[in-house]
Amino acid sequence: MENACLFNPNKAIIRWLLTGCALVYLMVVVGCLTRLTHSGLSITDWNFMGSLPPLSEDDWFERFQKYQTSPEFIYKNNAMNMEEFKSIFWWEYIHRSIGNTMMGVFLVGFIWFVVRKKFDRPMLMKSIFLFLLGGLQGVIGWWMVKSGLVKNPNVSHYRLAIHLMSAFTVFAFTFWFALQLIYPKENAVETEGKKLKSTTLILFTVLIIQIIYGAFVAGLKAGLFYPTWPKMGTEWFPEDTIMVEDSFWRNFIEIGAGVQFMHRIIAFIVVVCVAALWYKSSKINLNKWQSLGVTLLVYGVTIQFMLGIFTLLYQVPVALGVLHQTGAFFLFATCIYLLFHLNLKPVLRQAQDDRRD
Repeated sequence: MENACLFNPNKAIIRWLLTGCALVYLMVVVGCLTRLTHSGLSITDWNFMGSLPPLSEDDWFERFQKYQTSPEFIYKNNAMNMEEFKSIFWWEYIHRSIGNTMMGVFLVGFIWFVVRKKFDRPMLMKSIFLFLLGGLQGVIGWWMVKSGLVKNPNVSHYRLAIHLMSAFTVFAFTFWFALQLIYPKENAVETEGKKLKSTTLILFTVLIIQIIYGAFVAGLKAGLFYPTWPKMGTEWFPEDTIMVEDSFWRNFIEIGAGVQFMHRIIAFIVVVCVAALWYKSSKINLNKWQSLGVTLLVYGVTIQFMLGIFTLLYQVPVALGVLHQTGAFFLFATCIYLLFHLNLKPVLRQAQDDRRD
């Protein structure tokens, strides 16, 4: 990728976009840490532009007083002291600060490139779209936190999934935009890679569903239900995965055991999709970028599957939880990278198609 950027006239914009991608990744990781340390409801107000952290004992006392009015303190943490509050406050504050930093980096870069007339019209429209997506991500984050500040001291797992996927969506569009600048059509090489496009799209769809279920698992603490593998306890299909009587489907989207069961099943489907992709790729001619994408997916899904097992067996320790989240992010990014290179159409072929038309 570095070689592709070396003599690229848009290399400053590329670096700006890739910095945004790195900040989104960092935000997702710290968001995972915030979740695993039960810190997400420690700040009970929201400021779109961010705010300074407590700088004096009076400031800390005021923050702690606000937290003491929240359902989480009243029903769960009423024995918490100031030092314990500080430890959960900082994770949530850092998480929000990364989001504000990301918006600041984007806004400063956007203004700079507009003033220097580095954007053509399509690039300008894409940049405005990315800015709106980033702003929406912040609003969704507060909407998620708000669900745990009313009556129930638990964040809605649906809102958690939406918040996570909105971050992944911001990353997806930013990364795709960067790839378009890094690898212009002139660099495309004609291959049979288009034959992998449908399989990769299926994999990408299944992976998105799996990431959503990962958020469900986190929101419902479903990873703690059955810390065994490959069976759930002593059974393949425990009775409590279908314990809700009024709706069969609720078992698999709202009940912890059922959600963990679905997360396990979809993990196997992801592995099968990657295996099918690898098998198909071995039968056709790929260029170096397409080959790299397939290789990274094979290694990535192997590591991610193992991380999932160990995270489950050790009952979701913070370190393994973060690594597992990172694995999901890596697979998501690699799918985008591969889809881009399977979708890239060589200029010569495009000219031939135009002549036929």
